[in-house]
Amino acid sequence: MGIWSCIGTSQVEVAESLRMGRCGIGHDPDRLAYGYQSDLTGIVPNPELKSLLHRRLRAGLSQEAAYSFMATREAFEQAGMDEEYLLNHEIGVIFGNDSSAKPVIETDRMLVERPDTALLGSGLIFQSMNSTVNMNLSSIFHLRGINFTVSAACASGSHSVGLGYLLIKQGLQDCVLCGGAQEVNQFAMASFDALGAFSKRLDDPLKASRPFDRDRDGLVPSGGAAALVLEDYDHAVQRGATILAEVVGYGFSSNGGGISQPSDDGSYTAMMRAIGMAGIAPADIDYVNAHATGTPQGDRFEALALNRIFSGLPALISSTKGMTGHECWMAGASELVYCTLMMQHGFVAPNVNFENPDEDTAPLNIATQTVEMPLRYVLSNSFGFGGTNSAVILRKGE
Repeated sequence: MGIWSCIGTSQVEVAESLRMGRCGIGHDPDRLAYGYQSDLTGIVPNPELKSLLHRRLRAGLSQEAAYSFMATREAFEQAGMDEEYLLNHEIGVIFGNDSSAKPVIETDRMLVERPDTALLGSGLIFQSMNSTVNMNLSSIFHLRGINFTVSAACASGSHSVGLGYLLIKQGLQDCVLCGGAQEVNQFAMASFDALGAFSKRLDDPLKASRPFDRDRDGLVPSGGAAALVLEDYDHAVQRGATILAEVVGYGFSSNGGGISQPSDDGSYTAMMRAIGMAGIAPADIDYVNAHATGTPQGDRFEALALNRIFSGLPALISSTKGMTGHECWMAGASELVYCTLMMQHGFVAPNVNFENPDEDTAPLNIATQTVEMPLRYVLSNSFGFGGTNSAVILRKGE
């Protein structure tokens, strides 16, 4: 695995943040200057790439592709896949990414100032496409297997892992690099801000993202990148790989309703499909990493679905978005990294800022503090605009 996020830029840092309930949200003054109602965001450091990549390779990297390079670098290192290995084995790449706004806007500004496309150079085209992450990672790391981008709103990263799992399960690939990426700049999120979807708790950024809490007033946008090396079990054992976790179930659905309308039925279907594919019962789930972003409607409908499945069962529930904000296209992949870290280190991360439940969230078995406990099965939810739903179940590596 690899991770580049507002709560850490390595697995060690992120595991500590999760255990401590450490929040990575802050102010971005450029957003207010740009016309935002809320300047809250996850504060994600920009990587220093000059010593790591040749200028020619850096030229085509969008912000989210740069994050993804760092996450992938960490993932391949942990997987024991050096450059020689990558050159001599077929590895696929499926990443979730649903925007690349900054280079599009920069291109327009350059042309407004000087109307001559010859002045744009070659890098902007590779930065501006939604497939910017895949095309750059494939080129840098010599990946020659399946290669495409999943654009499925805030379920993109989760669907990428689910699809990689299915390809391997069907024997079409031995190994697929999966993940999710999200740019963190004011250009990408202005239209979200226009919807009034963001928290306006500007006086206290650390308390702004409040999943499931009665006083939640919107999400806090965030981003970065997460990478996971998925591999056929026998193939991994044969080469002596350390198995961190197993993907054992993937569920999906579409709400089929309003473009921004969440659905408890859709959420329920995705979760139950994942549970069925895993061949387990809801009672076997130790922990649910909820999608809950801190929006009034979204959290309500997920709570209804969770109660339909887990009422009276011991599974603990938390949304890590109280710490990270909503990592959008990246979230489904990063939260699988977070879940795996929890399994490795034997704890459940807290649902920070959950202080007062409402009638829908009160029945949930929410972990308000860090809980030290072994985890064997975890379920991670991701839902997005357009009614797309994804649920992935992991089993602890053995």
